[in-house]
Amino acid sequence: MTRAVSGSTFVLRLYMALFFAYMFLPLGVMVAAGVNDYSPPSITVWQGFTLRWFAEFWGDARMWLGLANSLLIAAAVMALALPMGLSGALLLSQLGRRSAGLLYTVMVSPLLTPGIIIGISTVIFWRNLDVTAGLFTAILAQSAFIASYAMLMFMARLQRQDLTLEEAALDLGASRARAFRRITLPFLKPTIMTAAVIAFLQSFENYNTTIFSIGGNHTLVTEIGARMRFGISPMINALGILFIVVTVICAVAWAALRRREYQLESVK
Repeated sequence: MTRAVSGSTFVLRLYMALFFAYMFLPLGVMVAAGVNDYSPPSITVWQGFTLRWFAEFWGDARMWLGLANSLLIAAAVMALALPMGLSGALLLSQLGRRSAGLLYTVMVSPLLTPGIIIGISTVIFWRNLDVTAGLFTAILAQSAFIASYAMLMFMARLQRQDLTLEEAALDLGASRARAFRRITLPFLKPTIMTAAVIAFLQSFENYNTTIFSIGGNHTLVTEIGARMRFGISPMINALGILFIVVTVICAVAWAALRRREYQLESVK
C-alpha cells in the first residue's frame, strides 16, 4: 500500500514538473534571449548580458504609436462591447426558449466567423458610407465579435439570478430602471469586471481582424507581425519581458486586493 502511494505521488510530481516546464520554459527562453547581446534572438550563442534591446524599444517611435493605438482601440472596444453584450444577454433572458433560439444563433455567429471576414466586411461596409479604414473601423470590427464573448458571460451570470428580487422591487413601486440599477447591476458587478478585462485583452492581442480593418494605421500587434517578415529582433523579446513584468505586477495587486477584501469581510 505504501509503495502504491509513493508511486502515485512520484507520478503526480513528475507530471506537475513536466506541466510547469511546458508552461514556463518558453518564457524562460524568451527572457534569456531578450537580455542576450546576440542578434537574432538566441540562447545557444551567448555574447553577454545587455539591456540595449530595451533601450532600442524605448527609442522606437513607431512601436510606441502602435502601443498607444492598441490601448485606445482596446478601451473603446471595451466601452462598446460591454453594453452591447449586456443588452443582448438581457434580451435573450427575457424571451422564451423558442424565440431566443434563432436570435441567439445570430448574436453568437460573429464568434464563428473568421476574423478576416469580419475585418474586410467592416471596411467594405463603411467605405460605401465614405468612411476611410482606420482606428474607427478597427474598433467596430473588433466590437462585433468581442460583444458576443461579453454576452455569453452575462447570460451565464443572469441564469443564476433570483428573479423574485426584481419582481418584489416592482411590486413595491420601483421602476424597471431603478430595479435594474439597484438589484441586477450589483449582481452583475463581478461579471462586468471580468468581461471588461477579457474584452480589453481580446482587443489588445487581436491580429486577424485588426490587420484587415485598420487601413494605413497600425497597432502594436500588427506592427510586430509586419516586422516578423523581415526577421526576428531581440527587441521583441525585450517587449515580451516588459509584458510579463506588467502581468505579474497586476496579478500580485489583484491578489492583494482580494485578500484585503476577504479580511474586511471576515472582520464584519
